[in-house]
Amino acid sequence: QAQLVESGGGLVQPGGSLRLSCVASGFDFSAGAVRWYREAPGKEREFVARFPITADDPTYADSVKGRFVISRDNAKNTAYLQMDSLKAEDTANYLCNVLVWPNDYWGQGTQVTVSS
Repeated sequence: QAQLVESGGGLVQPGGSLRLSCVASGFDFSAGAVRWYREAPGKEREFVARFPITADDPTYADSVKGRFVISRDNAKNTAYLQMDSLKAEDTANYLCNVLVWPNDYWGQGTQVTVSS
């Protein structure tokens, strides 16, 4: 059964850091670009970052550029999101997504709360 499982979320103070992980199983993880999205209460799902299939050329939303770093380890079927200098507005449920055409895989998300 194909699935994505995120972990690493939690409660952190403003200015702190977290590292999210997304572990894939049941499909060819290396064949799809990885994206992180986030959902906050009352807001639409927001794109956060993307790591392509082969090139080391990630893209980021302007709101996280310079603070977040996306990476992947195909040998471990895992994607990461390193989040530094966290702000209250980063509070959200963070979801991992991998599109291996025509299948679009999503995890359940991991909650990140930034609060003092």
